[in-house]
Amino acid sequence: MSALQKGQTPFAEKGSDPFIAKEDARYPERLRGLADAPPRLYYRGRWEEALFAQCLAVVGTRRMTRYGTQVTEALVAPIAAAGVTIVSGFMFGIDAAAHEAALAAGGRTIAVMPCGIERIHPAHQEALYGEILRRGLVLSELPGASAAALWTFPKRNRIVAGLSQATLVIEGTQESGALITAAFARRYGRRVFAVPGPVTSPVSLGPIQLLREGAAVAARAEDVLAYYGKRPPPQKGLTPCEKDLTPIESRILRRLEQGAAEIDALARTLRLSPAAVGTALSLLQLRGQVVEADGCYALDLQGGRGG
Repeated sequence: MSALQKGQTPFAEKGSDPFIAKEDARYPERLRGLADAPPRLYYRGRWEEALFAQCLAVVGTRRMTRYGTQVTEALVAPIAAAGVTIVSGFMFGIDAAAHEAALAAGGRTIAVMPCGIERIHPAHQEALYGEILRRGLVLSELPGASAAALWTFPKRNRIVAGLSQATLVIEGTQESGALITAAFARRYGRRVFAVPGPVTSPVSLGPIQLLREGAAVAARAEDVLAYYGKRPPPQKGLTPCEKDLTPIESRILRRLEQGAAEIDALARTLRLSPAAVGTALSLLQLRGQVVEADGCYALDLQGGRGG
């Protein structure tokens, strides 16, 4: 890492990034038709036509609440598992949770960066960046190691919206960048979905505003999947109580059946971020399904796996 700029990724040498020009037949058709489509898309990962067939933009606040975490997992995982590619902006909060939920469900995801793809921004999400590279796509209109700036974030949002048939806003204030993405989606004639949230929460005000302006309600994955002509895949091999779990929670419980483990060990085994695992464990503890002692987590055999 010593030869790289701060925040720069070690996954490739500077200047080695391939790109798809707007004139190239592989350029995403949904984006090509827009007047403000970027002339080039620099990328890393797996550029496959299937990635762009059906896309959903998932955006929201960086100050994600526990409610936002639960909703993101509950909605995004079955949508991704049904074959819809999740597109987001890689920032911490809702963006990162959406990417993680898609990957945890075995789905596909595209991260549209606010900087050149030779940088990881935010830098602490290096593990997530690497996982997306292995199982999805990272792209940007900015070349090389271009740094993020205030203007690159809203500019990036038009690509997130432009790649997608619809945009789902989960949480955000009325000044949130998520509403900028929704505005681009409306400008492009795309569907906007919004998640109703607690009226006492500042990050519910953005979705409430969108709902007042005609956005469709997204309370269940089915609400969004119906727009794509899809249904959630069946959950096989789960007990009735397990059907209420998010995919991440279910995977954690299945791993803990093999024995107690620390958060870092669970994250490595399940190929998830420690933050995502820690959030899921906290909710499982609240429901009496998991207990913690000396930093190790185990199934609560008294409470029972189903709670």
